Amino acid sequence: MRYLASFIIIVFFIQSMAAQTYEVGLMAGGANYVGDVGSTYYIAPNDIAFGAIGKWNRSKRHAFRASFLYAALDADDSKGDDRRKERGLSFSNSVKEISLGMEFNFWEWYLYDGKQQFTPYIYSGITTFNYGAQAVDSNNEIDAYSDKWSFAIPMVLGIKKTLGRDFVIGAEIGARYTFTDNLDGSDPDDRFGTGFGNLNNNDWYVFTGITLSYTWGRIPCDCAF
Repeated sequence: MRYLASFIIIVFFIQSMAAQTYEVGLMAGGANYVGDVGSTYYIAPNDIAFGAIGKWNRSKRHAFRASFLYAALDADDSKGDDRRKERGLSFSNSVKEISLGMEFNFWEWYLYDGKQQFTPYIYSGITTFNYGAQAVDSNNEIDAYSDKWSFAIPMVLGIKKTLGRDFVIGAEIGARYTFTDNLDGSDPDDRFGTGFGNLNNNDWYVFTGITLSYTWGRIPCDCAF
């Protein structure tokens, strides 16, 4: 609940600014992990992911964005290459992230003339997330020993369009490059003496899904940023 409360505070802060155009809504889809266990495909959603999203459309070309996302993550070497299948490791985890950043529209995004709007967009910023720090030993035994916080860099590509005058629907694929190599238990701070896999590369997780938001607010003023 504290993660949801944090997101509500962020949205309230954005809404309390001088009236512009706001969006608030939900996001849902699938998630997958990319790292030292299981499949090496970058876009292969195999677990549920859902959250909430808020935007402040500062101009026709950019918006400030805040979001909360919960994503389940698991991987199994049986779905990887031959070397991983022979090793036979697996894990399950989850992340709870809060992200802040800027969304850039490739085409002008103008919600006030009653016409249908459509544009591709990209998003990036900074993400902080909570996950279960764990260790996986050579016998595929998992020792979940603490919750930890880390950071990630989100790299999101999406498309969005208006639904009537008040709603916006979108679809996006977003990879998060994390600052940890232990979503999968492969680098547990030498808890078992050694790690496994490529200890020089950190883990990734990817969200693939849709967003649906409600929009309101008056025509924004000309902006310098």
